[in-house]
Amino acid sequence: MVKAIEVSGLTKHYDGLAAVSDITFSVEEGEVFGFLGSNGAGKTTTIRMLIGLSKPTAGGVRVLGYDIASEIIKAKKAFGVVPEQSNMYDELSGLENLIFTGQLYGIPRPQRRTRAEELLKTFGLFERKDSKFATYSRGMKRALTIAAALVHQPRLLFLDEPTVGLDVVAARSLRTIIKQLKESGITVFLTTHYLEEADILCDRIALLVKGKIEVIDTPASLKSMAEEKPALEFSFKIHLANAADELGRRLPGLAVVKVDDRIRIYGGDADVVLRAILGYATENGTQVASVSSLKPSLEDAFVKLTGLSPLVMAAEKGGR
Repeated sequence: MVKAIEVSGLTKHYDGLAAVSDITFSVEEGEVFGFLGSNGAGKTTTIRMLIGLSKPTAGGVRVLGYDIASEIIKAKKAFGVVPEQSNMYDELSGLENLIFTGQLYGIPRPQRRTRAEELLKTFGLFERKDSKFATYSRGMKRALTIAAALVHQPRLLFLDEPTVGLDVVAARSLRTIIKQLKESGITVFLTTHYLEEADILCDRIALLVKGKIEVIDTPASLKSMAEEKPALEFSFKIHLANAADELGRRLPGLAVVKVDDRIRIYGGDADVVLRAILGYATENGTQVASVSSLKPSLEDAFVKLTGLSPLVMAAEKGGR
């Protein structure tokens, strides 16, 4: 059976430095595959090679059975790409944008309007079909951009950070659309820095760190890995600005993350960690206000497997 994506030994060097280093993975048809990592991890570079915009230094890519190096024109007819930034035209209406996109993909003239109207209805935009794209809300713009990538009825969709900058309602609506795409049989290759989003949507997830894939597994399996190193979350009665950094120095080898007014410490012996917390509180003239053991989440797995705080990704994207 043909895989939606097959990647073998994919490598990309820039000025002698490896942006992507010998990665190998495959994506099954019909699944939502998450590709996660912080800025600089190599996500964008990988996608550019998968869709034929960048030539690999080494390795190969097959998309829906087509060799990207030699059959890119055939491959592009079978997949759609939704960039992080919209590529629609402000001066055109929603309907005109979709009809024009259909023309670019070579859809016969009699079918363009019909296909465009079908997509506008599917994405809840039909009532605004004649409004200029510039007047759309962020959520509507994102929805139309996804609709445009589906004009030619692709079997595979590359979605790059689909909900960045959207409010909660718009983001929830787009996640529903992604679930519907999966139900219709479309394979989705999804990059996102929102771990909760990946947990909700993805069948499998690849974690990319410094150009290398650390692990590929289901969200449930990744979370089970974190059970080996439980997380303690606590707060002090007095705000201590440098608490996370100082506790990190006292507990070498453990991940210490600040989350709003609370601190999380991943792994280690619970008795040792608690003694360090209580000792630090006493030395700084305060007490522990609350402490609890957290059920492992995808965020915990990310911290354990990458050694990075998930807050880094959110900050890089102006997280919600």
